Amino acid sequence: MLNLFLYIWKDRVYVSSNIINMCGTCGCQDNHNHNHLHIGKPSEAEHHHHHDEHHGHHDHSHGHGTEIQLEKDILSKNNLLAERNRGYLEARQVFAINLVSSPGAGKTTLLERTITDLSKQLHFAVIEGDQQTMNDAKRIEATGAEVVQVNTGSGCHLDAHMVNHSMKELSLPVNAVLLIENVGNLVCPALFDLGESKRAVVISVTEGDDKPQKYPYIFESSDICIINKTDLLPYVQFDVEKLKASAGQLNSALEFIELSATTGKGLELWYNWLADATGHRIEKSKAMNE
Repeated sequence: MLNLFLYIWKDRVYVSSNIINMCGTCGCQDNHNHNHLHIGKPSEAEHHHHHDEHHGHHDHSHGHGTEIQLEKDILSKNNLLAERNRGYLEARQVFAINLVSSPGAGKTTLLERTITDLSKQLHFAVIEGDQQTMNDAKRIEATGAEVVQVNTGSGCHLDAHMVNHSMKELSLPVNAVLLIENVGNLVCPALFDLGESKRAVVISVTEGDDKPQKYPYIFESSDICIINKTDLLPYVQFDVEKLKASAGQLNSALEFIELSATTGKGLELWYNWLADATGHRIEKSKAMNE
C-alpha cells in the first residue's frame, strides 16, 4: 500500500509518502475531532472543553494493491482558520511566533528567560501546548505573563482551531507578542499552520546534530533555528556547523542563533532578532549580559 500526499506550506509544494499517516497511527486522529481538548488558565479550577464535530479528520480507506492518493491541500480546513487567526493578529499588530521542538529542548526555559528579561519592554501572552498537565503554564504564569494551557490529550500538535479558541481567553492588546509553545514533536507540527507570524525550531545540543536529516519538514517550514544548551557543548558530541549546513541545504533562508537559555549566553542575539521581527526597540539590560 502506497499513499502519496501533496501539501502546501508557504507557497511551496511538498510530497510525502508517510508523514500524514502519522495522524492515523500516533493518536492525533482523535485529536482533530477536538473531543478531548482542554483549554484553560492555571488559575482556573476547571478546563474549558471544546467539542466541534465539524472539524473531522480525513478518512483514508485502504484497499488491496497500490493506492496513490493525491490531495491538493489536505489541510484546507486548518489553513483557512489559520488565515483567519493571522488576519486577526495582524489587525491588532500582534506578533505571533510558533516554537516547535523535540520534548526537552528547552522551549519553556527560553520563554521564561525572555519574558523575565523583556517584560518591561514588551507585552507577552503565551499559549502552552502539552498532552497533559499545567506544569509549563504554571512556570510561565510565575513570570507574570498571561498564559493559556492547551492539553491535547492523545494529540501530538497544536492546530489553528486550538489557537483560535486560546486567543479568545487572552487579552492580547495591540502590539503584543504572542508566544506559542507547541507540543514537543518534530513531525506533525511541521504541517499545521497556526496563523503565526514566524516559526522557530529549537534544537538542543544534547539531541544530536543530524536532526535536519531525520526531520527535514520542520526545518523547511521554519524561519529561525535556535540551537539551545550550548553550555553543554564541551560534554556532548555535537557539530554545530554540520547542523547548520544540513539545515541550510533544506532551507537557505533559515536563520541560526546559538544560545544557552540557562546561562544567558547568546540571549542578546535572540532578543535582537525578536526586536527586528516585531519592529520594537529593545534596550539592553543587565539581565541580558549575565
